Amino acid sequence: MEDKGSLDLANNALARATHVFVKKQPEIHLFSARFKELNGDISGARAEYQHLYSDLCPGFLEAIVKHSNMEHRLGDKELSCSVYEKAIAAEKGKEQSQLLPTLLIQYSRFLFLAIRDLEKAREILTVLHEQLNVTKTVLEAVIHLESIFPCEKRIDFLDSLVEKFVTPESSQGEVASLVDKEEISSIFLEFLDLFGDAKSIKKALTRHTTLFSCKRSILPSKKRKADDTVVSDRDKFAKTVVTQSATGTDPNASNPPVWPATSEASGQQWGASYAQQAAYPAYGTYDYSHQMPQPAPQAAAYGAYPPTYSAQ
Repeated sequence: MEDKGSLDLANNALARATHVFVKKQPEIHLFSARFKELNGDISGARAEYQHLYSDLCPGFLEAIVKHSNMEHRLGDKELSCSVYEKAIAAEKGKEQSQLLPTLLIQYSRFLFLAIRDLEKAREILTVLHEQLNVTKTVLEAVIHLESIFPCEKRIDFLDSLVEKFVTPESSQGEVASLVDKEEISSIFLEFLDLFGDAKSIKKALTRHTTLFSCKRSILPSKKRKADDTVVSDRDKFAKTVVTQSATGTDPNASNPPVWPATSEASGQQWGASYAQQAAYPAYGTYDYSHQMPQPAPQAAAYGAYPPTYSAQ
């Protein structure tokens, strides 16, 4: 309807959708806000966003971010920041808010990338030290932001957050899994390897080794490989037993020895063996055949010696 020039009909259809038919669907309100901004109805777009994160879906992060970005596009930096600050104040009033850490990360990123206020962006992150339910995703974002901030890195601040997350005695709120703790510790070690000093690296590495090195006696990949080896040995033993039972009940019964007729047969046997060995897959994909000389075949040398006794 909009493409055909019927803007009034489009607005009426959108109003019926947001107020009657699908009024509880967040997606239609996001679409309505974007549609109204596109057509110059800024107050209507603001009303849609506020209705989303205040009434319909309290604390709806996507609506908060999009509302702030719209105000920034319109050139009102103070109003764009106030959207975040009001949402943060509302979440601080809740006990153990799940949204607050993520909201702080988003606001800090917005301040640094859009507003270019580095000091305020770093100040916002310090509030995370008081939070009990800092998740793996939040810590990854904090470490990333500290790595891109063009200033001196706050090693002690990050170390306290990581220690609070990975240490069992310090974990509060929702308990993280051992895999998440180990991954955060590894990410922090990579950060320290870039920006830390020898003392901070030693401290973090000692903690990482103490907490995670002795947790697993054998890696899953090695364990599967060992199990495969045991199964392969069992199969070989079973095949040997079946072969012996097929030839006779007594595996040590005397059987006439079968000698090779000529040395050429022996040479062919060795050649077949080497050909079978060459069929094993190599460890690497690089071809080393041009770097090392090929050994001369020895089968012909053994065949050159004549028999030293006559056949009886």
